[in-house]
Amino acid sequence: MNSKEIKHVRSLIKKQFGACPELDYNWLKTSERVFILNREIEQLDTRRMRINSQGLYFGRLTHGELKLSIEGSQLVGPVATKNVLDLSDEQFEHWLRGLDLELLGEENRFVIIKHNDDFFGCGRQIKGKLLNLVPKERRIKVLSPRHSNSL
Repeated sequence: MNSKEIKHVRSLIKKQFGACPELDYNWLKTSERVFILNREIEQLDTRRMRINSQGLYFGRLTHGELKLSIEGSQLVGPVATKNVLDLSDEQFEHWLRGLDLELLGEENRFVIIKHNDDFFGCGRQIKGKLLNLVPKERRIKVLSPRHSNSL
Protein backbone atom coordinates (compact mmCIF):
# COMPACT_ATOMS: atom_id res chain seq x y z
CA MET A 1 0.00 0.00 0.00
CA ASN A 2 1.24 3.48 -0.69
CA SER A 3 1.39 6.15 2.02
CA LYS A 4 -1.90 7.71 0.93
CA GLU A 5 -3.75 4.39 1.30
CA ILE A 6 -2.12 3.73 4.69
CA LYS A 7 -3.10 7.22 5.85
CA HIS A 8 -6.68 6.50 4.74
CA VAL A 9 -6.81 3.24 6.76
CA ARG A 10 -5.35 5.00 9.82
CA SER A 11 -7.95 7.78 9.49
CA LEU A 12 -10.75 5.18 9.33
CA ILE A 13 -9.43 3.55 12.51
CA LYS A 14 -9.32 6.91 14.28
CA LYS A 15 -12.78 7.93 12.99
CA GLN A 16 -14.44 4.63 13.90
CA PHE A 17 -12.65 3.79 17.17
CA GLY A 18 -11.37 7.14 18.46
CA ALA A 19 -7.64 6.39 18.32
CA CYS A 20 -5.10 4.60 16.18
CA PRO A 21 -2.14 2.70 17.64
CA GLU A 22 1.33 3.25 16.18
CA LEU A 23 1.23 0.10 13.97
CA ASP A 24 4.72 0.43 12.52
CA TYR A 25 4.33 -2.29 9.89
CA ASN A 26 4.42 -2.76 6.16
CA TRP A 27 0.86 -2.69 4.83
CA LEU A 28 -0.50 -4.87 2.04
CA LYS A 29 -3.91 -4.75 0.41
CA THR A 30 -5.48 -7.41 -1.79
CA SER A 31 -8.82 -6.21 -3.17
CA GLU A 32 -10.65 -5.24 0.06
CA ARG A 33 -8.49 -7.15 2.57
CA VAL A 34 -5.77 -5.36 4.55
CA PHE A 35 -2.74 -7.18 5.94
CA ILE A 36 0.18 -6.02 8.08
CA LEU A 37 3.72 -7.39 7.85
CA ASN A 38 6.74 -7.05 10.07
CA ARG A 39 9.19 -4.52 8.65
CA GLU A 40 11.97 -7.13 8.76
CA ILE A 41 10.41 -8.76 5.68
CA GLU A 42 12.25 -6.10 3.67
CA GLN A 43 15.57 -7.68 4.66
CA LEU A 44 14.69 -11.14 3.29
CA ASP A 45 15.53 -12.22 -0.22
CA THR A 46 12.16 -13.70 -1.19
CA ARG A 47 12.95 -14.36 -4.86
CA ARG A 48 13.62 -18.07 -4.26
CA MET A 49 10.89 -18.60 -1.66
CA ARG A 50 7.48 -20.05 -2.37
CA ILE A 51 5.16 -17.74 -0.51
CA ASN A 52 1.44 -18.47 -0.45
CA SER A 53 0.42 -15.44 1.59
CA GLN A 54 2.03 -12.67 3.57
CA GLY A 55 1.21 -10.95 6.80
CA LEU A 56 -1.47 -10.89 9.40
CA TYR A 57 -5.05 -10.30 8.28
CA PHE A 58 -5.93 -6.95 9.87
CA GLY A 59 -9.34 -6.15 8.42
CA ARG A 60 -11.54 -5.52 5.41
CA LEU A 61 -12.40 -2.21 3.74
CA THR A 62 -16.11 -2.25 3.03
CA HIS A 63 -18.39 0.64 2.01
CA GLY A 64 -16.02 3.30 3.34
CA GLU A 65 -15.51 1.56 6.69
CA LEU A 66 -12.98 -0.84 8.18
CA LYS A 67 -14.17 -4.14 9.65
CA LEU A 68 -11.38 -5.33 11.92
CA SER A 69 -10.38 -8.98 12.11
CA ILE A 70 -10.05 -10.63 15.52
CA GLU A 71 -6.33 -9.85 15.45
CA GLY A 72 -6.98 -6.31 14.24
CA SER A 73 -9.34 -5.75 17.16
CA GLN A 74 -6.64 -6.98 19.54
CA LEU A 75 -4.23 -4.36 18.16
CA VAL A 76 -6.69 -1.45 18.05
CA GLY A 77 -8.87 -2.33 21.06
CA PRO A 78 -6.47 -1.31 23.86
CA VAL A 79 -6.25 2.28 22.55
CA ALA A 80 -9.83 2.61 21.25
CA THR A 81 -11.94 5.27 22.96
CA LYS A 82 -15.26 4.66 21.21
CA ASN A 83 -17.33 1.88 19.64
CA VAL A 84 -16.02 -0.73 22.07
CA LEU A 85 -18.72 -3.00 23.47
CA ASP A 86 -17.91 -4.77 26.75
CA LEU A 87 -20.05 -7.92 26.90
CA SER A 88 -21.44 -9.52 30.04
CA ASP A 89 -20.55 -13.16 30.75
CA GLU A 90 -23.86 -14.37 29.30
CA GLN A 91 -23.58 -12.20 26.19
CA PHE A 92 -19.99 -13.33 25.70
CA GLU A 93 -20.94 -17.00 25.84
CA HIS A 94 -23.54 -16.40 23.12
CA TRP A 95 -21.00 -14.42 21.09
CA LEU A 96 -18.45 -17.25 21.21
CA ARG A 97 -21.07 -19.59 19.79
CA GLY A 98 -21.64 -17.25 16.84
CA LEU A 99 -25.04 -15.93 17.88
CA ASP A 100 -26.33 -12.40 17.24
CA LEU A 101 -27.22 -10.35 20.33
CA GLU A 102 -30.15 -8.07 21.07
CA LEU A 103 -28.96 -4.52 21.86
CA LEU A 104 -30.49 -1.19 22.62
CA GLY A 105 -29.91 1.47 20.01
CA GLU A 106 -30.43 1.86 16.31
CA GLU A 107 -26.92 2.94 15.32
CA ASN A 108 -25.36 1.40 12.24
CA ARG A 109 -21.69 0.89 13.07
CA PHE A 110 -18.87 -1.57 13.57
CA VAL A 111 -17.97 -2.18 17.21
CA ILE A 112 -15.00 -3.90 18.82
CA ILE A 113 -16.10 -6.78 21.05
CA LYS A 114 -14.52 -6.85 24.49
CA HIS A 115 -14.92 -9.18 27.46
CA ASN A 116 -13.00 -8.38 30.64
CA ASP A 117 -9.59 -7.25 29.32
CA ASP A 118 -9.61 -9.20 26.06
CA PHE A 119 -10.77 -8.30 22.53
CA PHE A 120 -12.62 -10.78 20.31
CA GLY A 121 -13.18 -9.19 16.94
CA CYS A 122 -15.68 -6.90 15.38
CA GLY A 123 -19.46 -6.93 15.21
CA ARG A 124 -22.01 -4.86 13.35
CA GLN A 125 -24.54 -2.98 15.46
CA ILE A 126 -27.68 -2.34 13.43
CA LYS A 127 -31.39 -1.97 14.21
CA GLY A 128 -31.21 -3.12 17.83
CA LYS A 129 -28.99 -6.12 17.10
CA LEU A 130 -25.33 -6.93 17.26
CA LEU A 131 -24.50 -9.10 14.25
CA ASN A 132 -21.80 -11.67 14.89
CA LEU A 133 -19.23 -11.43 12.09
CA VAL A 134 -16.86 -14.12 13.39
CA PRO A 135 -16.23 -16.67 10.62
CA LYS A 136 -17.91 -20.03 11.27
CA GLU A 137 -14.61 -21.87 11.44
CA ARG A 138 -13.47 -19.62 14.32
CA ARG A 139 -16.59 -20.02 16.45
CA ILE A 140 -16.76 -22.29 19.48
CA LYS A 141 -19.38 -25.00 19.11
CA VAL A 142 -19.54 -26.29 22.69
CA LEU A 143 -18.21 -24.77 25.88
CA SER A 144 -17.20 -27.25 28.54
CA PRO A 145 -19.11 -26.80 31.82
CA ARG A 146 -15.84 -25.90 33.51
CA HIS A 147 -15.21 -23.00 31.09
CA SER A 148 -18.75 -21.68 30.81
CA ASN A 149 -18.93 -21.27 34.60
CA SER A 150 -15.66 -19.37 34.69
CA LEU A 151 -16.80 -16.69 32.22
